[in-house]
Amino acid sequence: MKSFPEKIKEARSALSMSQETLAEKVGASRRSIIAYEKGDKHPRDRMLYQLAKALHVSIRYLKDDTCENPREDIEKDIYILEAQNEYGARDARNVAALLAENQALFAGGELSQTEKDLFFEALMTAYVTSKQQAKEKYGKKKS
Repeated sequence: MKSFPEKIKEARSALSMSQETLAEKVGASRRSIIAYEKGDKHPRDRMLYQLAKALHVSIRYLKDDTCENPREDIEKDIYILEAQNEYGARDARNVAALLAENQALFAGGELSQTEKDLFFEALMTAYVTSKQQAKEKYGKKKS
């Protein structure tokens, strides 16, 4: 089992990426990257998502010390990042939980990766649509 600091350093090294380059890609300081790799600091969700994207690993891999596959659940990350960018960290966590809960539907199933991707896309579309409708109905009115 690897810890978050080990995973960050290993993934960065595997890409032959310097701490400075990673910092530039994710919009952080080199000092922050060093702190993450030493375990002195843990990133907030937004930064964690950016690190996963820059390092080509899944968010789950970085968040879960028991996860050993850097690409596990990576197909969900685009939807989590979309929610993060559009609605913020709380909704990104909600989408991650929603996708995790619905993944149980696939346990032992015979769905292809394409079919799974289509399901995740449909689920995310429903989520975003309902968020937009709620925003329009209950959000602040523009004058």
